[in-house]
Amino acid sequence: MATTWHHRHILSLADFSCDALNTVLQTANSFSEVLRRPNKKVPALQARLVATLFFEASTRTRCSFELAAKRLSAEVLNFSPGTSSLSKGETILDTAKTFLAMGADIMIIRHQDAGVPNFIAAEMDRLGDQVSILNAGDGFHEHPSQGLLDLYTLCSHLDPIQPRTELLRGKKIAIVGDILHSRVARSNLHSLVKCGAQVHLAGPPTLLPREFEAYGVQLHWELPPALEQADFVMTLRLQKERMSQNLIPSFREYQHRFGITRDRLKFCAPAVRLLHPGPVNRGVELSSDLMDDTKISLVPQQVTHGVAVRMALLYLIGTGQSAPLGV
Repeated sequence: MATTWHHRHILSLADFSCDALNTVLQTANSFSEVLRRPNKKVPALQARLVATLFFEASTRTRCSFELAAKRLSAEVLNFSPGTSSLSKGETILDTAKTFLAMGADIMIIRHQDAGVPNFIAAEMDRLGDQVSILNAGDGFHEHPSQGLLDLYTLCSHLDPIQPRTELLRGKKIAIVGDILHSRVARSNLHSLVKCGAQVHLAGPPTLLPREFEAYGVQLHWELPPALEQADFVMTLRLQKERMSQNLIPSFREYQHRFGITRDRLKFCAPAVRLLHPGPVNRGVELSSDLMDDTKISLVPQQVTHGVAVRMALLYLIGTGQSAPLGV
């Protein structure tokens, strides 16, 4: 049965209740079934205009959102900052207003600075327009759609028929790596803690400051305690392009202390599974043999689930209802 959806914008998973998270999971599961059909297209957002405003470079997120919108039969309008009027001095807000004037119903915004999607959403609300804003990653703030597809990957692994948040209650999830610069980690922390998971963070002190204790998680500056009996391990990319200082001695030193290898998985629960939001520095955060081991790695599922989850998000903010069975 379709349910009412109360979020006009999707800016942060801090705004989501467990009910809202479950609505996303159930809706994504419906679209996962659609994507297994020979005809993967549905008319759910026919005649709607989805604009992708990516002020920061992206491959996976942009392509995933574009494919999701097209699978829902929406029209898609792409924005590239390098060939836009931004180079002539136009402001980001005026760029957004231009797409609004073209009739955009949904704007998907990615920016290197935190708060830009929130700023645009607030201005759209002030103008009284019904356009919805979806945060596709902003600075060190959040990446809600990645957090939700990670959540869907975890829950659908535990129950492919009925993925739901309660499945994660009491599960130990270790997040390892560059926590400091990761918007993905922040979104995951909001959702996983709400679901009742036991979340453990591990990384060098320079990449894992004590402020993360405020999320209600446990911090480790050594790897073994974080991995001990972990049900899932999520590794994060070392974001050298975001590091203003030399926060680690070298990739080799990081791999020696925090890289996930088959030998280190012996600390984990027997049925442990691995995730990584990508792109992966192979042999640094995660060994290549684990990355390609389909019995342990859920990375391919994360990529596949990204389209279904983003279809769900576009559908939810585009219609205000969750997808009924057999959509």
